[in-house]
Amino acid sequence: MSGLDWIILCVTLAAIVLYGVYKSRTSKNLEGYFLSNRSLPWYLVLFSIMGTQASAITFLTGPGQAFSDGMRFVQYYFGLPLAMIVICIFFVPVFSRLKVYTAYEFLENRFDLKTRTLTSFLFLLSRGLSTGISIFAPSIVLSSLMGWNIYYTNLVMGGILIIYTMSGGAKAVAHTQKLQMIIVFVALFIVGYLAVKLLPDAIGFTDALHKSGEMGKMNIITTGFTDKGFDWKDRYNIWSGLIGGFFLALSYFGTDHSQVGRYLTAKNIKESRKGLLMNGLVKVPMQFFILLLGILIFSFYQYNKGPVYFDKVAVAEAKQTVKKDSLVMLEAQYDAAFSNKNMAEANAIRKTFKGLMQRALPDQKPNDTNFVFLWFVKENLPAGLIGLIFAIIFLAAWGSIAAALNSLAACSVVDFHKKFFVKKETELEEYKVAHWYTLGWGIFCIIISMFAYNIGNSLIEAVNILGSLFYGVILGIFLVAFGIKFIRGHAVFYAAIISELLVIFIYNRDVVSFLWLNAIGAILVVVLAFTLQLFIKQKLPESR
Repeated sequence: MSGLDWIILCVTLAAIVLYGVYKSRTSKNLEGYFLSNRSLPWYLVLFSIMGTQASAITFLTGPGQAFSDGMRFVQYYFGLPLAMIVICIFFVPVFSRLKVYTAYEFLENRFDLKTRTLTSFLFLLSRGLSTGISIFAPSIVLSSLMGWNIYYTNLVMGGILIIYTMSGGAKAVAHTQKLQMIIVFVALFIVGYLAVKLLPDAIGFTDALHKSGEMGKMNIITTGFTDKGFDWKDRYNIWSGLIGGFFLALSYFGTDHSQVGRYLTAKNIKESRKGLLMNGLVKVPMQFFILLLGILIFSFYQYNKGPVYFDKVAVAEAKQTVKKDSLVMLEAQYDAAFSNKNMAEANAIRKTFKGLMQRALPDQKPNDTNFVFLWFVKENLPAGLIGLIFAIIFLAAWGSIAAALNSLAACSVVDFHKKFFVKKETELEEYKVAHWYTLGWGIFCIIISMFAYNIGNSLIEAVNILGSLFYGVILGIFLVAFGIKFIRGHAVFYAAIISELLVIFIYNRDVVSFLWLNAIGAILVVVLAFTLQLFIKQKLPESR
């Protein structure tokens, strides 16, 4: 990067941190640290929800996902607006009325302590693992910029994030996410504009879309049906998006405390609902635009030569194996195909090269999807803008990870520490304990980030797969709590354990695509809890 890029990068990040510290002044107790004293207006709730969901992974690997697989990933979000409506009607009033610190306090009131503890544990496990993956995303950027070892980079990024989160709490997270999202949208629109402007003079925006469409990338709506019937393993189609995506969004926004904690900060129910409903309206167009960037970058590389494989570090490692000669030969064939303007052959060689990379480095499961957007920015954008784009990747990471660490600490303190360890502490002691739990979860997530390099999927896919393993079961527990009053704690507790084991089994057997696991997990809990309750005698606890 140029000196100007470094200045813009550093100034932008420093300004956000200082702004967060300035806005972080709040009462030194759990309600101030975790819930910003329940004082935020709807627009801050909206930015906080969006900033938590739209991590660096969204902006870093979303365009790469479209570059590799087309626009069909957008269908994943089609169930989200309907989920926002359901949450506003059924979830928000209960959480607001009970004045809970975490979503799982309600479950003890409705069922018993062990059900609350199990559900909170499933959240901590799933969110802790996915946050570790989220730390890895900006580490890719820093590693690429500085030429650092990715594992040392994870330590640096994780350390900065721990300090950032511990210093501010929920109020700082919400206010900084407001600025972060504004900067992110402005920068992404600039990238989209430049991606079109850098095309040959005779090629415009519609020509770029037409070119991508000819090559199968404008697959916005797919049905999942083949000559053999419906393909349950097809990851992204209209039905998995509407049904599986609905259950995933319902669980994520309704029961995952990293999101529930964002709208619990609202000053009242009305403000919570406004923030959620606006998120339902904005999220699908936002994700569509991010994927569209990938399509424009794909079109750009039909006219401008890009690498046969975007992760050059992995290529260098692969060339140290017995596959070196084959890789070099494919690179030469790719160069020749591009020189002859035979893009169909060039794209076919890219696929072959990718397969050969995976055979050369089977332990790493290489996938260059995560590097497409980063490569385009580094090689084609003007000085100054490169620094800004890298800044938004860091900002998105900080916003989502800070919110996640804040929610992990909240559940640890409220659902475990105060229940099982130290039940009576002063407000200041609780405030200090919350900081220590934030530190502990930060260290855990750094450890997880060390293993993210070998995931194999695009990072955005990996996070959603991980969530789908747990979200359906968590949602099923809440659906029983809200909708089937005669079911007690014993039945839903054992139903949740059995369902979680079955979901993991189904995933390992590759029976259906991961989005369906959200619906399967929820339905299993409801059906099994209903069945078990017929054989288990337990009195319903008195409401508190």
